[in-house]
Amino acid sequence: MLMIKQIQEGISKARELILPYIHETPMDFSSTFSRMLQAEVYLKLENLQKTGSFKVRGAFNKILNMKEEDKKKGVIAVSAGNHAQGVAYAASTLGIKSVIVMPETAPVSKYRATKGYGAEVILYGKFIHESMKKAQDLIRERNLTLIHPYDDPFIIAGQGTAGLEMYNEKPDIVVVPIGGGGLISGISLALKSVNPNIKVIGVQSLASPSLKISKDLGRLAEIEPSYSIADGILVKSPSDLTFQIISEYVDDIVLVDDEEIAWAMMMLMERSKTVVEPAGAAPLAALLSGKIRANGKKVIAFLSGGNVDMSLLARIIDKTLYKTKRIVKARVIVPDKPGYLNKVLNYVAQIRGNIIDVVHDRVSSDVMPGYTKIYVMFEVAEQEALSRFILALHNENIEVKLID
Repeated sequence: MLMIKQIQEGISKARELILPYIHETPMDFSSTFSRMLQAEVYLKLENLQKTGSFKVRGAFNKILNMKEEDKKKGVIAVSAGNHAQGVAYAASTLGIKSVIVMPETAPVSKYRATKGYGAEVILYGKFIHESMKKAQDLIRERNLTLIHPYDDPFIIAGQGTAGLEMYNEKPDIVVVPIGGGGLISGISLALKSVNPNIKVIGVQSLASPSLKISKDLGRLAEIEPSYSIADGILVKSPSDLTFQIISEYVDDIVLVDDEEIAWAMMMLMERSKTVVEPAGAAPLAALLSGKIRANGKKVIAFLSGGNVDMSLLARIIDKTLYKTKRIVKARVIVPDKPGYLNKVLNYVAQIRGNIIDVVHDRVSSDVMPGYTKIYVMFEVAEQEALSRFILALHNENIEVKLID
């Protein structure tokens, strides 16, 4: 309890210390999400933070509180993502040498970004625990100071500075993503210190529910994560420290799946013109999916980062457009004669569809001799227009089916 009290008192000090080095990120009122959720919804745009995530807050606070002799030796971190970039940037800004150990499977974009911030980047192992073993060897060899992503009082206090920024809006509910628990620990300590009635709700990926299960059981549990697009919040187990704080100060934890996260990302891009990584979109996903009830309340969704891999983002956009039938694939079977393809495409044009792809299949076993199966993929402005398209083809005695 003494440690927790010290962290809580250290958040205001951390804010003064790191303010010259970070952005006080915007609070964006969303009329769209407010209308959808029948609530007053604000987005905390931490995706606009330096390096694209909240991690610089804790990194700066930790390094600035280190002893001078330790600063001269340098720091080390193990991460495949935002923590790596946050530590590299903070160390470089403060003129301190940093070493970042990343797994060999780390995305190339994050490897380059971390190196670009001035760190010595070492690729080692396929998984984080293998990278950590390498880091322990380097700590012994070079006397480096480990910057842990969440199990550190200074890291937690640094992340908590975001909570002080959100308090100015006097929220009823604040929704925060959870990986190892450092972020929500700091935010909950900051908010509850000024208003114990603010509800702080955490969001984990269904693929990595370690803190949800730990909180429900009342004891620390290790849960091996499965795959999720929200790799930023896939953590096998929180620490004793973050679990203690979350047990006492966090009101609830809910789980979201990848489909819900992808939909939230798409909505943020389309309605708020905001690009957020999967882990950062988890709070809005929890709200949009109804996992958190916010009717009539003032609620803040903490969008923790924006460092999404571009190829993943492209796949999420395509899949979401397809799932919501804004891009559709129609299978038609027509006589293999001139003019039939043109007839099908004309009906697509009549509903203002935009052709993306056309594929012929004359050899499948379900295609009669003299016929051809055609797959037409196209964008459609209104889903209601699809019924007109199907009816028009049926009236021409053309077999048509939309492919899910």
